Amino acid sequence: MSIDYASELNPEQYEAVTTIDGPLLIIAGAGSGKTRVITFRMAYMLDKGIPQHAILALTFTNKAAKEMAERVRAVTGRKLQNLTVSTFHSFGVKILRKEIEALGWRENFSIYDEADRYQLIKDCARELGFRMESFDPVKTGALFSDIRTERRPWSKSDDAYRQLYDEYRRSLKIYNAVDFDDLIVMPIELFELLPEVRAKYREQYRYIMIDEFQDTSLIQYRMMRLLADRNVCVVGDDDQSIYSWRGANYENLMQFERDFPDVKEIKLERNYRSTSTILEAANAIIRNNTSRKEKALWSPAGLGGTPIELHTPDDEMAEGEFIARSIKEIKLRERVPYDEFGILIRTNALTRWLEEALLAENVPYRISGGSSFFGRKEIKDVISYLRVVANPDDDVNLIRIVNTPRRGIGKTTLERLGAIARSRRCSLRTAMELVRSGESLGAEGGAEGGLAFGGLSEHTVADIAAFLDLVERYREEMLGKKRIAEKVRKLMDEVDYWGYLIEENRQNDKVAKWKFHNVELFIQMIERWEKDPDNLSPGLFEWLNRISLITRDDDQDEDEGKVNLMTIHAAKGLEFEVVFIAGCEDGIIPHAKSLEEGEGNLEEERRLFYVAVTRARRRLVVSCAKRRRKQNQVTDQVPSPFLAEIPTHLVEAVEDDAEFTEEEGEAYFERLKAMFSPPSEEAGAAQGSAGAGEVGIAD
Repeated sequence: MSIDYASELNPEQYEAVTTIDGPLLIIAGAGSGKTRVITFRMAYMLDKGIPQHAILALTFTNKAAKEMAERVRAVTGRKLQNLTVSTFHSFGVKILRKEIEALGWRENFSIYDEADRYQLIKDCARELGFRMESFDPVKTGALFSDIRTERRPWSKSDDAYRQLYDEYRRSLKIYNAVDFDDLIVMPIELFELLPEVRAKYREQYRYIMIDEFQDTSLIQYRMMRLLADRNVCVVGDDDQSIYSWRGANYENLMQFERDFPDVKEIKLERNYRSTSTILEAANAIIRNNTSRKEKALWSPAGLGGTPIELHTPDDEMAEGEFIARSIKEIKLRERVPYDEFGILIRTNALTRWLEEALLAENVPYRISGGSSFFGRKEIKDVISYLRVVANPDDDVNLIRIVNTPRRGIGKTTLERLGAIARSRRCSLRTAMELVRSGESLGAEGGAEGGLAFGGLSEHTVADIAAFLDLVERYREEMLGKKRIAEKVRKLMDEVDYWGYLIEENRQNDKVAKWKFHNVELFIQMIERWEKDPDNLSPGLFEWLNRISLITRDDDQDEDEGKVNLMTIHAAKGLEFEVVFIAGCEDGIIPHAKSLEEGEGNLEEERRLFYVAVTRARRRLVVSCAKRRRKQNQVTDQVPSPFLAEIPTHLVEAVEDDAEFTEEEGEAYFERLKAMFSPPSEEAGAAQGSAGAGEVGIAD
């Protein structure tokens, strides 16, 4: 397949694609076609006769690597089975599968995930006599990771863990296992200990490209430096470096220039995503950072665009209502599909009010980069109790809460109840009732000689009876009656859910308090819903139906037709027609905790805000509440200082009291009529003809 590179690319992109000899630094601004450049650059190298196996392209997520490989295949029309497009960690696995025996491991090693890792750390700590009631494997694992990846040296305060670290490393080797950090560190050890191994890989991968270079850690940079000879290209944007908390070091861009003094630098500043209004605002914001490469995004299309909209709601509830209503109005007025809306937040703590508002307005949404308020374990526990009260034959939810909090109905008991349910073709609740009634169940219940209670002890039977009594009593109290929230609070008190949270989080009572606070917020949500004068039927079934759409499991990879509610970190690399940045207040962005952890974090927080702004293609709405609830207290809020960095002529204050005009209402209903009216034969033929001609490849 012949490619006309000059016509496919702008001048800067063309230069970046066709410069394949020597070190190259590509500074790729937001929306500048970075992926397109990387794709065409690999295609160009192949066209110039460079063999597939000599090219190594590294990025950070499996999704990005897969997309990059697919796009190269699409552009070239070739299968490219010997081309290596990979994450750093997958590339490390590839090396270790071939070379790990040189470090004393066996070939078929295991890779421990976080759960395996924490369990091994706990086992080692127990063997060494650590006090397990105060031992935190997660914090210890973070320390070990920092030490292993050279993010920090050993200090006197860490001395108590040195022996444990050595025992953990020794145990990994005994079990022929490696952890996630080893996938980068061990290949480096191989290259440094065995020059012949390093030489072999340097000879093979003569052309190296690294995407999102500003997100590389010091240890990843070291891996690249050991492999790269001269033909190495790194692509990144220091203005979008937002992952220092996981080891990313944007200064690797400057280190690259020091290590390769003959480097050629190319800046991609043409933005194909956003209006010039949004770009001017983004440039004004990021210009306040001192440690950066000078660049300015601009739009070749010259799209002025509407002003950035600033809304100042009274509190977080009003903020959520404004955003939910605005999305519905924009969707109807401008025909913007739900999946072209992005609601960006700095922290997961802001999701709860936004979710409640979207739910109230029947706006479908999905959560990325964090957990839904309704998906948190403590909230799912409460919902499961309510579902079982509403429908005791709901086996899925019954299994979730039958031993939460613990009440002596464990796995063995559930297995025996399951055997009864299968043999009688009934629900678990019915099987439990048979056991409670003392009916002789015979061998089908798992007992020998036809004993009563399905082979269960009298104590277990009493626990089952108490659970059934609880469900039946609250079913009678809740169904068809008012004050559901009051009954839910009473139910949580009766099962001592607070005591359960304390027991489950013995090492950190703050977590228990936070989780119980979430339960109280959930109950308050029901309370407000019950008191809503527009709610004509505030019953339990109605409440459960209301939240069923967002609490059901959704295994679909694609969430078409849903608003995207996500953290700013999760939004990096994405773009939306309309973006709402919620909670744009001092203490949230920039985040107070982040600023406390280091002086340099102010610039990273500004980069984070810059990333949020540049996600918007056409319309950007920023909201900052006047007051916000924090730990059951209402505090006055101050707008983010980053807002003052946007030129005033680019910003317009907005209100949320917009109403449809009569003409807009009529036009909307005309569109509805057209949607539900069968098309004429002529229209259908025309539509089919038009559709057949609209074939192309989107960039």
